[in-house]
Amino acid sequence: MNRLKGKSVLITGATSGIGKASAIQFAGQGCNLILTGRRKERLEDLSKVLVSEYQVTVVFEVFDIRELDACKEFVSNLVLDVDILINNAGLAVGVDSVQSGDFDDWDTMIDTNVKGLLAMTRLITPKMIERNSGHVINIGSTAGHEAYPGGVVYCATKHAVKAITESTKKDLHGTKIRVSMVSPGLVETEFSNVRFKGDDKRADSVYKGMQPLTAQDIAEIIVFVANRPDHVNILDSIIMPVYQSSAQMVHRDE
Repeated sequence: MNRLKGKSVLITGATSGIGKASAIQFAGQGCNLILTGRRKERLEDLSKVLVSEYQVTVVFEVFDIRELDACKEFVSNLVLDVDILINNAGLAVGVDSVQSGDFDDWDTMIDTNVKGLLAMTRLITPKMIERNSGHVINIGSTAGHEAYPGGVVYCATKHAVKAITESTKKDLHGTKIRVSMVSPGLVETEFSNVRFKGDDKRADSVYKGMQPLTAQDIAEIIVFVANRPDHVNILDSIIMPVYQSSAQMVHRDE
């Protein structure tokens, strides 16, 4: 049963990967879309495809979610009510240990993964409270459930997303607003290319000898979470490829 048709879905970081795949999946359900990202051409191209193929309303805005003033201006100019907020924008940069980490990389991850997510949640939820309806879905990670070497700050940010999700649900206790998190393991997107700062060979090695998840796999689960009956709240879901059993336990074929 499609309970999503006609709803408006705001997706941050919609230019690639899980965000883009989610936009396609929600459009396929008849949802109107509000997309954000930093790459204008990609948002333009995606919007044209979604409007043409699914006959839904699509609006987009180009800005960096790390910029609080830009977030405020964006939300203040929204025409559509946001029924579902997908806090997808996030990234990992570098794999340095804590004793040799790059402060700029740390700022980028914290400002995007934590502060950007908080800003959008803070700005969108008041109107959800006024309507007593809505759904906030945060994109977490298995790194929010298990830390690993070389991921000190990225893991910390995703642990923060887990805490934010749980606290947000409690802050909204007594309302009909749902709060969820989807926590993927290894997904083959641009994630590793960004983490390794454009080193494609190193990025490709992350998925060598195993079949990783795809962005579409996760997008389908996000839509499933959003499409539950109004009385059902899936607080978290952890999804890994069958060959992955933990952050560092990954079976690879010879």
